[in-house]
Amino acid sequence: MEFKKHLPKSISFTASKDWFYSQYFKKCGLRSTATDLGEGTTIHSWVPHPHNPSKPTLLLIHGFGANAMWQYSHVLPHFTPHYNLYVPDLIFFGHSLTTRPDRHEAFQAECLLAAMRYRGVTKMSVVGISYGGFVGYHMGVQAPEMVEKLVLCCTGVCLEEKDMHNGLFRVADVQEAISILLPQTPDKLRELMTLSFVKPLKAAPPCFLADFIHVMCRKNVKERGELIEAILKDRQLSNLPRITQPTMIIWGEEDQVFPLELAFRLQRHVGEKTEIRVMRRAGHALNLEKPKEFIHYLKSFLL
Repeated sequence: MEFKKHLPKSISFTASKDWFYSQYFKKCGLRSTATDLGEGTTIHSWVPHPHNPSKPTLLLIHGFGANAMWQYSHVLPHFTPHYNLYVPDLIFFGHSLTTRPDRHEAFQAECLLAAMRYRGVTKMSVVGISYGGFVGYHMGVQAPEMVEKLVLCCTGVCLEEKDMHNGLFRVADVQEAISILLPQTPDKLRELMTLSFVKPLKAAPPCFLADFIHVMCRKNVKERGELIEAILKDRQLSNLPRITQPTMIIWGEEDQVFPLELAFRLQRHVGEKTEIRVMRRAGHALNLEKPKEFIHYLKSFLL
């Protein structure tokens, strides 16, 4: 099944940019597909067209924000010559949905693994940004025979529920985090940009921010909020399984969403097979803020 996107009849910068991203993904040799996993669950992905059995496979998992295309478009030309690239939308983002009640990142991992098996993939490396890193980590736990290498970028997988109460984060509670990570007003979107970037774009007109919210942030708000709640609920580091794959951790030195302390906590938890790279003058959105450095680290580890 292929999703066909068309330029909107009304003027929308966000919808137009989303359409151009889709055309760029096609130009890079990917096609849009939907995999029906049953039980009301569908995973939409950009997949190689065709899959080349002589190449290894790389899965790119996005974080909270728009959809997979917006976070990884700049990565494609650097890796399509070397890898079969798969770029899925996580459930409740883009065109991926479920009617099941499970909101834990382990369920997201289970669904991505099922979608990759459906595509005939048996071995892959995984890159996960922010929330996508939570999902990638659990893929490594659930299927060590499939996941060969992991890159975890600014992902607070080692956070604990008590960290919120102890003041580790800039937000006071989960509801405040939801209001920022799922912005419904231009002011909240500006707040998210301030938390995500060292040098946020300050001159963005309110009409552009409102347009982005209308196109990207108004769908599945309740369900996405439940995903955030599930991240923190009863979370203890002692209950987090360990992964065994070679792992690179990439973090922004000035990350205000998941502070740098969590990077070193993750390094200690994973152990000796871990490399860590801290990007100076970079925040949480390091893949967008420092794209050249980000791609350099990916290449040094994966290629």
